[in-house]
Amino acid sequence: MIVDDELDITESLKTGLAGEGFSVDTYNDPMAALSHFKSKQYDVVILDIRMPKMSGFDLYREMVKLDGKTNYCFFTAFDIHHSEFEKVFPDINVRAFLKKPISPSQMKERLILVMSQNAT
Repeated sequence: MIVDDELDITESLKTGLAGEGFSVDTYNDPMAALSHFKSKQYDVVILDIRMPKMSGFDLYREMVKLDGKTNYCFFTAFDIHHSEFEKVFPDINVRAFLKKPISPSQMKERLILVMSQNAT
């Protein structure tokens, strides 16, 4: 699942990742994503940090209540340092930060890495 308020981003990543063999659901509204989210439905959920109505952090917190075992990644155009992030948000278990812009092949590499970390 990819949740980003920018339609062009979700469409291009969905198309590119589908070409790489992934099945991808995309949402441009975090509230719609939350209403369609079900436990054990996704291997990885990618959340844009800055979205209207609900931030990616708030959406993460709601999704974890439904499924704490899914891998979650944050997607942002801004630089984030993982150690600084952990100090501010110690309750958020993030597998990766994905920096925009990102190509579908780069995202595929990161997703495979995130899923393999969970398998160990």
